Amino acid sequence: MKTKDFEPKIMTFLCNWCSYAGADLAGVSRLQYPTNTRVIRVPCSGRIDPLFILKCLQDGYDGVLISGCHPGDCHYISGNYVARRRFAILKTALEFMGIEPGRVQFSWVSAGEGEKFSQVISKVTEAVKVLGPMRKLVKAANSLVG
Repeated sequence: MKTKDFEPKIMTFLCNWCSYAGADLAGVSRLQYPTNTRVIRVPCSGRIDPLFILKCLQDGYDGVLISGCHPGDCHYISGNYVARRRFAILKTALEFMGIEPGRVQFSWVSAGEGEKFSQVISKVTEAVKVLGPMRKLVKAANSLVG
């Protein structure tokens, strides 16, 4: 059930060296982008365990964005290549589980690309908004006994 007033919750994993700095540049430049994202700053996009993404979806986030350095610019030399391979495998697994491809997205944003970061966040938010609230994998709040 998609509603016009639905605002998705999006978890964003940002590489410390590039994407987080790009987000910071967008902020200090006062660029407008949706505020319904939560940011987790990670040392490298290659350090993101696919289980983190599944846990976000299970905990009620409607979408997840992973953003790292451009290929060839990784502070840790090959971390973004590791992330790209993991994301390709995860994307296939998510589709197998029946989760729409647009719910989990990957992007490259460098430290000097504040405007691009703003555009990526806006694009991801709109894509998830069209998909509607996350229904699969979400734990029911009342299912826990305690």
